[in-house]
Amino acid sequence: QVQLAESGGGLVQAGGSLRLSCAASGSTFSSAVMGWFRQAPGTEREFVAALSWRWGSTYYADSAKGRFTISKDNAKNTVYLRMNTLKPEDTAVYYCAAASPLRGSYDAGSNYNYWGQGTQVTVSS
Repeated sequence: QVQLAESGGGLVQAGGSLRLSCAASGSTFSSAVMGWFRQAPGTEREFVAALSWRWGSTYYADSAKGRFTISKDNAKNTVYLRMNTLKPEDTAVYYCAAASPLRGSYDAGSNYNYWGQGTQVTVSS
């Protein structure tokens, strides 16, 4: 069993930055893929970024490339999402997810077995 707890959301002006954190506990993650997804009101949940805990490989949605960075701290069992140059369209609830192991595509939420409670990110124009 894995528990995930996000933090770091908030209100920021367009062009600003935020760093989201996802603290993982309860199990080993050596074979896990950690993902960030987001969901804005009235829209489908969408993939943002993912990271292989073992290999450190990273994957990004086109909307995140060049602006967002996913990273991890092994000692803290924490995954981060650094978001720069934020835009109003980035406003959403951001969710951390874990797939242990991943069976399928890294960008499909249905392949992740554990989810955090979400953290709100609001970008004002």
